[in-house]
Amino acid sequence: MRKRQMTPIPLDLLSRNEGWLDLDRGAGVEVTSEQKNYPVESALVSGEMQGWRAADSGRQTIRLVFDEPQRLIRISLVFEETETQRTQEFVLRWSGDGGRSFREIVRQQWNFSPPTHQRGRRLCG
Repeated sequence: MRKRQMTPIPLDLLSRNEGWLDLDRGAGVEVTSEQKNYPVESALVSGEMQGWRAADSGRQTIRLVFDEPQRLIRISLVFEETETQRTQEFVLRWSGDGGRSFREIVRQQWNFSPPTHQRGRRLCG
């Protein structure tokens, strides 16, 4: 699936996040799946708290396609799981030839262990 529509970034957020790319004006996004109420734009717009969720289980891809080559200094990612114990792997790749080949930048794997509830109390580990 390919998706090209982006949610505009409010002007007041642009000034607070100086130095961050304006993805609405300079990139498109492709995503393998998304839940209706958790679109990929929610993960890419600064200040958005809802985030993105896949509609299907298994391997997912979010691809940013920039209109012009970009020099990236920092990439900020947040993964949150509060309901299901599971293992997560994240891979970040880049392509300088329009997606014909990719170079891996980072690969990270971790386990989510949501808090458990006992007698109405939340136990933190």
